[in-house]
Amino acid sequence: MGVPAFFRWLSRKYPSVIVHCVEQKPVDVNGTKIPVDSSQPNPNGVEFDNLYLDMNGIIHPCTHPEDRPAPRNEDEMMVAIFECIDRLFRIVRPRKLLYMAIDGVAPRAKMNQQRSRRFRASKETVEKINEVNRVRAELLLKGAKLPAEKPKEDHFDSNCITPGTPFMARLSDCLHYYIHDRLNNDPGWNGIKVILSDANVPGEGEHKIMDYIRRQRAQPDHDPNTQHCLCGADADLIMLGLATHEPNFTIIREEFKPNKPRPCDICGQTGHDLKDCIGSAPDVQETQTFSSEQDFIFVRLCVLREYLERELAMPNLPFKYEFERALDDWVFMCFFVGNDFLPHLPSLEIREGAIDRLVRLYKDAVYKTGGWLTDSGEVNLDRVQLIMNELGKAEDEIFKKRQQNELAFKAREKAKKRRTEFNQFRPDWRLVNDTQFAPKRINEASPVLNARQEAFEIRKAGMHTSAGVQTLLRTSSEPADLDKQDRRGVKRPLEDDDEDDDQVHDEVRLWEDGFKDRYYESKFDVTPNQHDFRYSVALHYIRGLCWVLKYYYQGCASWKWYYPYHYAPFASDFVNIAGLSTEFESDTQPFRPLEQLMGVFPAASRKHVPEPWSELMTDPDSPIIDFYPEDFKIDLNGKKFAWQGVALLPFVDEKRLFKALEPYYSKLTHEEIRRNIRGDDRLYVSKRNPSYKFVMGLYQQNVSSTIESAFAYEGIRGTVLVTEQCVTLGGVLHSPVKGLTTIMHNSVMCVNFRDPKYPRGFIFPAKALKGAQPPARVLKPQDLDAANSRNWRPTIGMVPSNKSVTLDSAGHRMLGHFTRADRGPYSNVPPPPSIARNSRNFRQHDHQGFQQSRKYDVHQNQASLYNYVANSYSSLNNFANHQSGGNYQSDNTSTNSNRYGSNTNNSYNSSRGSSRPSSNYYSFRPPYHNNNNNGGNSGSDEGRARYGDRRPSEPYRGRHETSNNRFNYKR
Repeated sequence: MGVPAFFRWLSRKYPSVIVHCVEQKPVDVNGTKIPVDSSQPNPNGVEFDNLYLDMNGIIHPCTHPEDRPAPRNEDEMMVAIFECIDRLFRIVRPRKLLYMAIDGVAPRAKMNQQRSRRFRASKETVEKINEVNRVRAELLLKGAKLPAEKPKEDHFDSNCITPGTPFMARLSDCLHYYIHDRLNNDPGWNGIKVILSDANVPGEGEHKIMDYIRRQRAQPDHDPNTQHCLCGADADLIMLGLATHEPNFTIIREEFKPNKPRPCDICGQTGHDLKDCIGSAPDVQETQTFSSEQDFIFVRLCVLREYLERELAMPNLPFKYEFERALDDWVFMCFFVGNDFLPHLPSLEIREGAIDRLVRLYKDAVYKTGGWLTDSGEVNLDRVQLIMNELGKAEDEIFKKRQQNELAFKAREKAKKRRTEFNQFRPDWRLVNDTQFAPKRINEASPVLNARQEAFEIRKAGMHTSAGVQTLLRTSSEPADLDKQDRRGVKRPLEDDDEDDDQVHDEVRLWEDGFKDRYYESKFDVTPNQHDFRYSVALHYIRGLCWVLKYYYQGCASWKWYYPYHYAPFASDFVNIAGLSTEFESDTQPFRPLEQLMGVFPAASRKHVPEPWSELMTDPDSPIIDFYPEDFKIDLNGKKFAWQGVALLPFVDEKRLFKALEPYYSKLTHEEIRRNIRGDDRLYVSKRNPSYKFVMGLYQQNVSSTIESAFAYEGIRGTVLVTEQCVTLGGVLHSPVKGLTTIMHNSVMCVNFRDPKYPRGFIFPAKALKGAQPPARVLKPQDLDAANSRNWRPTIGMVPSNKSVTLDSAGHRMLGHFTRADRGPYSNVPPPPSIARNSRNFRQHDHQGFQQSRKYDVHQNQASLYNYVANSYSSLNNFANHQSGGNYQSDNTSTNSNRYGSNTNNSYNSSRGSSRPSSNYYSFRPPYHNNNNNGGNSGSDEGRARYGDRRPSEPYRGRHETSNNRFNYKR
C-alpha cells in the first residue's frame, strides 16, 4: 500500500499492538520429520474461526525472494507457496474457514499504480541483467571462477504475477490440488471450509476478503464475536480491519528485520553487492546460503482500538460521542498521507507527524462544527474543508521546517563521515606493557579501535555471522593479501557510500516563497495565472478521497474512475469543495484479465500476452503504440532514490484500447479464452463438514451448472453452483507439481460460491453489531492508582495468563534483590521459599511499572529480610567452620561495629550468631541498620552518611531504580 512508513510509525507509537506468534514447528526424529497436529488447541491461546490469506503477499516472496536464492523453476515456487500456507495454518489454526484470495482485475484507479510498478520492474530487470553480464565478463577476463550462468529463459519475470497470465492459471490449478490434498489427509483441515478466489475473480485480494466479511456480517445469523485473522503485509489491511468494526480482528504478518543479507546475483554469497563480487572461491563447491526462517507477528486491532479510544477522546462535546464514528474519521484522515489510488499531499509526511497533526486539526473541527467527518463511507465535505483550511495555513511552516531538518541531518552525516575517516587513519597507540613494540604477524587481526564505528559497519553490510564480522575488524597494518584458504566462506563487505550527498536538485524549492507557482509550472506544465486548473485538480483529488472511502466501507463505487494526474494539489487549493458531487457512475464493469494485461504490461513482458495481441505493443503502426514507451522519465520529486520518484507514464485510454483489441478476439485459443473469463469463488468441503451432504446432493441430483442454490451452514451464507472442476467421490486427482503424490480415493467436494446479494443502494452499516463482546482490555487503565494497582496484571501474549513465573537460585543471584552493590562474592544467596512468599507483593509492585509514584514501602518485609540475612550469615559461618575443620574463630572486633553500627544486646545480633568470618572470601555484608534497643545511637559515621539518623522502628522508604538488571534502593 502507498503509505510509506505507516506500520513503523504505528508499531512505535502503539507498541502493545504487536505480539510475537507462538509457533510449533515439525520435529525431526532420526531423519523423519514429525508434522505438527494443527487440530490441537492453539498455543497462542486464541481459537480463531476464520483465516484469510491475501495470497499475493505470499506469492511474491516465495517466487522471487530478496534474502535467499530464488527457486530454480515453477515447481519449486509452488512447493514454497504450499509450505508457507502450511506454516500460517499451523500458527493460526482456523476452526471454520480458510479464505485464499488472489488478486484479480483491479479497479481502474489501482491499475495506474500497477502499470507504474510493472514498467519499473521491467526496466530494473533489464538493467540488472545487463549489469550482471557486464560484471561476469570482467571477472572472467581476470580469471575468476564463476558458477554457471543461468539460461536466458530461466530469468523469472515477476510481472507474470498478474491476472490473465499462464503462470496465474497454473497457480490456480496447483492450489486446487493443494486444497484437495490437505482436506483429504490433514486432520487439522478436516472440519473446515475452504474458499479459493483465484485471479479470474475481479477485485484485489484484500478487498475481496473485506467484501466477503461485509456481506456475511450483514446477515441476521452472523456471529458478532467471530475471531478473524487476516494475513498480509500491506499497511492498508490495518485500515480495512478497523473499517469492519469487528471486535476480534487480528492481522498476522512477517516480522520486518532491517539489513537482511541479500545473496549476490553472480556467486550467491551474502555480504557484498554485485559490483563488489570477485567470484566464487577456488576449489570450493558452490553452496546456497539461505537466511533464517522469518518470524511472524500478530497485529492486534482490538488493542489498537484501545489506543485510539484514548487518543480520539473528546470530552464535553455538544453532541453524543461515538467512538465508532471517530474511528471511521481516523481511517479517512489516514488516506491523506497515502494510499494506493492517490498521491499524498506534499505537506503531509508520516515521518514528520502528519497523522498527529491531522488528529489535532480534526478535533478542533469536530468541536467547531458539531459533527463527524464520515458516515458509513459518505464524507461531509463542509467539515473536511475546515481541516484543509487550517492545514493550508501551516504549509509554509511545514516546508521550511522540513528543509531545516534535512540540512541538519546532512550536516550530522557529514560530521559522522569525517569522524569515521579520522578514526580509520589514527595510529594505534597501545602503551600497555613492554611487548607493545613486539613484532606482529601480518594476518593477525587487531582489536576493534572504534566499537561504535565497527557496529555501524556491520549493520551497514548486513552481516550476521562471525565470519562476516571478522572481515570488518580493521588492523593498523592491512595485510598485503589473504590466503585463498582464508577467503573461503568469508563475506565481502560493502564499500562505503561515497556518493555525493548534497541536496538533490529540486527546481520547485517548496521552502522558498513562490513555491506554488513553481510547483504547478513544473509538475502540471501550466502558467501561474491558471487558478482554475488548480481548483480542478483539487476537485479531482477530493472526489478521489470520497471514492477511496466508499471502496473501504461499501465496495467499489466505480470500476472506471481514476485520478487523472501524477501529482497531488496543495491543501490550500481545497476551496469551495462543499458542493462537490460524490456520486459515481453506476453499473460499471471491470476489465477482463487479458484486457488488463494490455493496460498494465510493458512491451518487455509481452510473452505473457496472447501472441496476436503482443504485436500491438511493438508494431510501429499500432494504434496504441504510445501506451508502451521503451523508456520513460522518473521524476524524483524532491526525493533521493529512484524508487521514491514518480514514473511519468501516459495514462491508458480504455476506449482506444478496446477498439484496437476488437479484431483480435477471434484469434484467441481455447486456453486463452478460459484465462479471459470472469470466474467465481470455489468452495471446498470434506466429509466431516456439516454441509458435505448438501453439496454431495447437488451432484447426485444432476443440478444444472447455471442454477444457484442457497447455502447457509455454520454462519456462512450465499449461493452455490456445481462446477466441472469438482473431482468425483473416490476419484483420482493427479498432481500438477512434479514430485508430489497423486490423490487417490478423493472425498472432497467443490462448488462455485457467490456472496449474498443485496438490493441496489443498500448501505452496509459501519458500526459494532448487537451482541458483540469486546475482548479483555490490554492497556493499563489511565485512572489506576496505588490502591488498586496490585490487582492489575499486564497481558503478555494474545490472552491473559494465570501462569506465575519464579526464579531459581541463579536468577536471584543475577537480580540481587536483597544485597548492596558492594557485596562480597558469596553475598548473593537466594532467599528461601518462605521469604519469597512474604515478599511477593513487594516484587509484584516493583514490576508493575507504576510511574505515578515511585516510592515503595518495605516495612512489611523488613522483619523477613532481617531473618533472611541472619540465616544466610549463620549458614556461611557454619560453612566456614566446616571448611576450616572446626578451627574457625570469630572476629567480632571494632571494625565490625564500625561497619554495621552498634550491635550489642539485641535480638538481631543473637539471631545471626556471635561470630563473623574475618576473610573477605566468606564476608557477608547485610544492609545497615541501627540495632540498639534504646534507639539512641544511629550507628557509625559510615552508617549515618548512608542512611541518616533514621530510628530502627521507622520503615525505610526508597526509590526503585533499575540499573544493569539490579534493584537498588536509595533514599
